[in-house]
Order: sequence, then C-alpha cells, then structure tokens
Amino acid sequence: MVFSFAMDHGLWTMVRYKYRTQSGFHLSLQKFLAMVISKTPSQSATIMNELVLPNDTNTLNNLMGGRLLHWMDIVAAIAGQKHSNRTVVTASVDSVSFNQGIGLGDVVTLTSYVTRAFNTSMEVFIEVWCENIPKGTRFKCNEAYYTFVAVDGNVRPISVPEIKPETEEEKIKYDGALRRRQLRLILAGRMIPEDANELKALFMK
Repeated sequence: MVFSFAMDHGLWTMVRYKYRTQSGFHLSLQKFLAMVISKTPSQSATIMNELVLPNDTNTLNNLMGGRLLHWMDIVAAIAGQKHSNRTVVTASVDSVSFNQGIGLGDVVTLTSYVTRAFNTSMEVFIEVWCENIPKGTRFKCNEAYYTFVAVDGNVRPISVPEIKPETEEEKIKYDGALRRRQLRLILAGRMIPEDANELKALFMK
C-alpha cells in the first residue's frame, strides 16, 4: 500500500494512491475510501414537509398515492446523496401500503435515513406522518424501504461509504437489511433462494 500526501492549509490531501491486494487485484481510490470511511445513519437523516394542496388530491380530496410515492422518492434520494456525496438513482421500492387517507390541507412529514450500504447501493428507510394542524391530530401513514445506487459523472455505479449503526433501532434495521436485500434479489431473479442463507435462517429456527 503506497500513499503520497500534500499539506494544504493544515489538511492532509491525498494526491496519489496505489493499492494492491495479495491476489494482485487493483482497487480504485474511490472503492478503497468507501471501505475505510464509514458514516452513521444520523448523518443521512432527512426531514421533508409538504402541504397537501388541491393539485395534489383526487376527486375525494385525498392525497393521490402517486404524489406521496413521489415525495417519498425525493426524501429518500436526499438521504442517499447525503450518505454517498453522489448523485443517486432509484433501484427498487419495497411494498407500500396506504393505511389511512391524507386530506386536503394536511401537512405531510417525511423522514428518511440510510440503514445499510452494499458496495454501490444503499437501503433507505422512510416514515410518513400526517398532521391536521387545525384539528390537532397526527398519525403515521406508512413506511417503506427504497434502494438507491450511487453513480459517477458518467452515470456508472460507484462505491459508497459503509454504515455504522449507533442506536438499537438502527442496529436492528442494519441487521435486517441483508435479508431484505436477498428477498429483493430473489424476486428480481438475480439470486436463487438456496443462496439466501440469512433469509433462510428465519425459517429454520
């Protein structure tokens, strides 16, 4: 492993890098940095508020499901960008259930953070809350997991930092992320069930 550094205003700046594994495989600088630099879920935490206007509703004066999915995609993408410091593209959306209607004039609060990173992809958890300010009511609408892939300037997948969970909830979601990923790959035809060891373990206890 060989590094060359230059001092610039008190900060070390890496200007040249070369890394060779025992097998002789060369890692890119970006991939190596992703391996040694980790971030916490709180560093990608994002909150977004939206007021439901007439143009957002259906004929029943409820928020259209497609508009809510659009907002969820945005708040999740922002979390992915915060974690990766890259442009991100949506790779998959897990099942989304609409538990209760969101009415005209309600305030929708969407929160998101990255639960786990897999080389170039990131799983993002989203929660959606609805609040009717005049009535003083607030309830949880739904939650979902979105998957994003970070891309470079040529729109090619690029490595992202690892996640280091801190809270108990973050650790639970981190551990479950691998099983959720395996299920997505199976449903997409990119993994055979026999290879999903962590997912199979849930049914073999």
